[in-house]
Amino acid sequence: MPVPPTVLPPSRQHRPPFQVLRFARAPLVQPALERLLSSADRRAHVAHDPVELVHRQRDPLDQEIVGLVASAVAYGRVDLFKPRLARLVDALGPEPARFARSATPAELLERTAGFAYRMTGPAEVSALLYCAASIQQRFGSLGALAQTCLTASSAGWREALDRFVATLWKHDLRPFVGQIRPTRRLLHLVASPGGQSACKRLNLFARWMVRPADGVDLGLWPVAPSLLVIPLDTHVHRIARFLGLTRRTDLSWKTAEEITARLRHLDPDDPVKFDFALSHLGISGDCPAHRDAEKCARCPLRPICRMWDRPANSARRSGV
Repeated sequence: MPVPPTVLPPSRQHRPPFQVLRFARAPLVQPALERLLSSADRRAHVAHDPVELVHRQRDPLDQEIVGLVASAVAYGRVDLFKPRLARLVDALGPEPARFARSATPAELLERTAGFAYRMTGPAEVSALLYCAASIQQRFGSLGALAQTCLTASSAGWREALDRFVATLWKHDLRPFVGQIRPTRRLLHLVASPGGQSACKRLNLFARWMVRPADGVDLGLWPVAPSLLVIPLDTHVHRIARFLGLTRRTDLSWKTAEEITARLRHLDPDDPVKFDFALSHLGISGDCPAHRDAEKCARCPLRPICRMWDRPANSARRSGV
């Protein structure tokens, strides 16, 4: 659990809400990322993204419930998990939030019985639906809980998310997993940033809910987009290293914060606005792991990509 605000050491009591790192390459990187953002086919990418399932909903409470489940299961290949998620959302009916709030644990398990994806099955998605619906009943919405957690967190957004996850899982889960506390499989779905994990899927859910509506994100929560941390996956991490946004080699919260801190040089109010375009540049295969003259020639980031700053063998050995 986060350290209570009343006992924070003096060195931490007045620190800025987020880190800002020196980024000498900003004048080169910003126009390239803006070109990438303006050239990205958002409609085509959304069709191959789990956020498309959220846009099928009209009620904000349904969008929250579907968004939380869709982001939580967004691990592995999208062509494998998205069809399963679509069938799950269909099984919940036209008002998934209302159903989740009114259903008994047995009814949730029955309605999700057909879902299976890697380590996630009916018990896990039912438990997540139950906890999220309970939060909506108690606070009015998941966004209201996020705002409450942020107000109570002197250390900023990371602590707020830690409180959010702790509150989410603070329910009796015995009807689903046989014990009160969440299992490792449940904690895998919605991990806490109190540890070292980059919490890619939690940050993805927050991005969907917080960033202004732009055809991808929905702008449902009263939280400043400047607080967001980039959802760090292997694609974004690799491209961030190509661009000099980080030299770190691990997929950790610290790496995600470092990349986000440098993106704040480009847009202090909305540092993660480039995430969707960057991630789909990797997901689509248009940004390969190694030099590809044909693919790289079409990339808006090619002029500033460090993969092309050095001889091919040297770039391959350095992993940049």
